[in-house]
Amino acid sequence: MDILERDATGQLAALQSGEITCEGLMASTLAQIEAVNTEINAVVSLRAREGLMAEARAADAVPLQQRGALHGLPFAVKDLAVLAGVVCSNGSPLFADDVPEEDETMVARLRAAGVIFVGKTNVPEFGLGSHSYNPVFGVTRNPYDPSRTAGGSSGGAAAALATRMVALADGSDMMGSLRNPAAYCNVYGFRPGWGVVPREPGGETCLQQLSTSGPMARSPRDLALMMSVIAAPNPLVPHNVPAQDWTMDPPESWQGLRVGWLGDWGGAYDMEPGILELCQEALQGSGGKIDTLDPPFSAEDLWESWTTLRHWAISSELGPLYEDAQTRDALKPAARWEIERGMALDISAINRATTLRSRWYETLAGLLQDYDALALPVAQVWPFPAEWDWPREINGKEMDTYHRWMEVVVPVSLAGVPAISLPVGFGNTGLPMGVQLFTANGRDLDLLNWAETWHRATNWPEKTKPHIQNG
Repeated sequence: MDILERDATGQLAALQSGEITCEGLMASTLAQIEAVNTEINAVVSLRAREGLMAEARAADAVPLQQRGALHGLPFAVKDLAVLAGVVCSNGSPLFADDVPEEDETMVARLRAAGVIFVGKTNVPEFGLGSHSYNPVFGVTRNPYDPSRTAGGSSGGAAAALATRMVALADGSDMMGSLRNPAAYCNVYGFRPGWGVVPREPGGETCLQQLSTSGPMARSPRDLALMMSVIAAPNPLVPHNVPAQDWTMDPPESWQGLRVGWLGDWGGAYDMEPGILELCQEALQGSGGKIDTLDPPFSAEDLWESWTTLRHWAISSELGPLYEDAQTRDALKPAARWEIERGMALDISAINRATTLRSRWYETLAGLLQDYDALALPVAQVWPFPAEWDWPREINGKEMDTYHRWMEVVVPVSLAGVPAISLPVGFGNTGLPMGVQLFTANGRDLDLLNWAETWHRATNWPEKTKPHIQNG
């Protein structure tokens, strides 16, 4: 088997056994990037070949007993993450020349585990929206149909995984950014429970409790492997979850697993034809006990709470760029809209949003006493044309914001519970889709174990590969 066809765990085992060298793996990786990245545009800020090959040779010289968990693995971090010596553009022309001197915490943990950073993966500007395009690097395209989007904001990561340019990737998820691109590219995206992977220290760490970093991979066992590296408390930030053991023990089957299927939330979430049927059919064939549930909470209340808190968080983070007249016009319209809405909020609106959020968390916690997990489609639309900025309507119904078409991810994001995007196959046009499985806080490893059982039974990333991966 071609070494790039193996998942990260398989590649690392080959490195450990001496079947392949770090230098050989890097050479294969760079050849794959050269062959397919021009059409897909997933990897950006690619580092020079000479330096990468030298780092790989140096990695080969490290004794086996001194190697970290990810030693010698080529890796490209999301272009929202801070990687020393490599441009961190955030997809914005305002930062197109910004080269940080130090790694952020998650990146430093990956480096300490032995990865070799080849570059970055593409994102939408500041990670806003679930379509990875920006004025710095352009559009990331779907490996299963390059005329379509790869999703976002971790679209570059998902497309790079699907095309075997990398075997493991990081992402971040505020409003589905680990889940949506995973579904669109037939891979796995894991959003950990909030606080399991601490946010980076900064002025907004107490305020911003909506997004989290996490892993993406072609197998759940790889997700657990990466979590063992990046999921550890950081004493510099609040609300840490204690360190966990990420050793997997997947069940033989889903028999006995209780799953509540929420579908389109009683019609509240408009869905393009075929999505609900594909997701529900996949779940029904899983072997678990699948119950169809009525909506447990008002979709409009969830949306109100989510958008209020999102406006507030984004205006806190990006507000200084808006307040400076020299940088304001460089922000895309969606960013300016979020900031302006956030600046217009009063304390009563924020209080109502947090109250609704608390009520939803209590409702969800109660529901998850009766069910091991709940399930929703990952997306409401199939991968759409890459030239669009966002879908304007679903089944003739106009979308009233740039992210309303992503509303189905809000119940998970608002509660901050662990969730994973499971590949469920392909629609009539050959485009991938996924189902999001989510569970109670503290059950992150349980979720990965259930996902690994799913993977062994279905193996969609291996069963149906993108034709583009071979150039």
